[in-house]
Amino acid sequence: MLDHAKRRTVELQSRMKEAGINLALFTDESSIAYLAGFWGYLGIEFGRPTFLILRPEGEPTVITPLMESEMVSAMTWVSDIRPWEDFGQNNWTRVLNETLGSAPEKIWVESMSLPAVARAFLDERYPSVPLHDISQILGAQRMIKAPEEIDVMRQAGRIAGDMMRAAEGSLKEGLPEYESALAVINAGTRAAAGFLTAKGWEAFVSPMIHNLQILQSGSDTSMVHRRASVKTYRRGDPVYFCFCNMAQFKQYKLGFDRMFHIGEVGDEAARVQQAAIDAQQAAIAAIRPGVLAEEIAFAANEVYRERGYKTGYRTGRSIGVAYLEAPELKEGDKTILQPGMTFAVDGGISVDGSCGGRIGDSVVVTETGCDYLTDYPRRLLVV
Repeated sequence: MLDHAKRRTVELQSRMKEAGINLALFTDESSIAYLAGFWGYLGIEFGRPTFLILRPEGEPTVITPLMESEMVSAMTWVSDIRPWEDFGQNNWTRVLNETLGSAPEKIWVESMSLPAVARAFLDERYPSVPLHDISQILGAQRMIKAPEEIDVMRQAGRIAGDMMRAAEGSLKEGLPEYESALAVINAGTRAAAGFLTAKGWEAFVSPMIHNLQILQSGSDTSMVHRRASVKTYRRGDPVYFCFCNMAQFKQYKLGFDRMFHIGEVGDEAARVQQAAIDAQQAAIAAIRPGVLAEEIAFAANEVYRERGYKTGYRTGRSIGVAYLEAPELKEGDKTILQPGMTFAVDGGISVDGSCGGRIGDSVVVTETGCDYLTDYPRRLLVV
């Protein structure tokens, strides 16, 4: 993986040179993982920023807290690692200032994810130096996944499949929602561990599946992102599992959702869920190279319209080392789809206070259409 990260960095340096970019400062964890191959530190939320400084030629520089520097050195291919300390003269502002130099002409940053403390430092230390956004240049590179990235995402899909089987197997009348969440975590962790060794870079990849499980049951299924609670299941309950913040492996994130019904399914719930399934399948059937991103959303929206439903949901989002990349499958996004792009594609309807219908899969665009990265029955599921 580190060889791949290094090649990605060299490619970005070439793009920077072509665009006349002489100095870029990366602060987003997903970007640093994509280029330098490491992650997992307690970062900016603990007041400890990490930076990756890149110029069009030469080796990058990593600035990271001293307490993380040993782990970072073992995880990354970058050799120029400059640690900083929480107190004293060797703080991060001094190290960053020395690395950037006294008078850079321009600094390119990730504008939407630049931490406030870093922005404040740059504004104060370099008040006359313009900040430009490099996000679109890196984002264009990240749109097309390399074969090794798709291989990891396929592994993540197999892990997610084990998680969903555990979710379905947990559904019983009287069981609390959180027990399903525990079953998902256990199954996913064991599945992920099966893909890992304790050697080299992989020794730093945790198999642990984590984050709060998005799960709703009964009439609460109209609340799209409610989390698992102590509420117990009843016969006839729809139960919705979303793994969009949990189906991940080696930093690659997928989208994956399913709706189940315990014992039986009511007429309205069946109509809503079938409409969501059909809308998602219409969207997936429309995915192929040369199509505009918004056309995929149009295909799904036509199904909603025919069934008498309205949806405020986007049909899909690009996925990779971040939860949300570009492009998005929604009206107004005119990005042309290309082979190697990866998307989470959803069908979604909410009937406030009553029920919801939802389904989600991840796919990769191929030369002729798309392939699934996640796999589970795409029909009404009654447990």
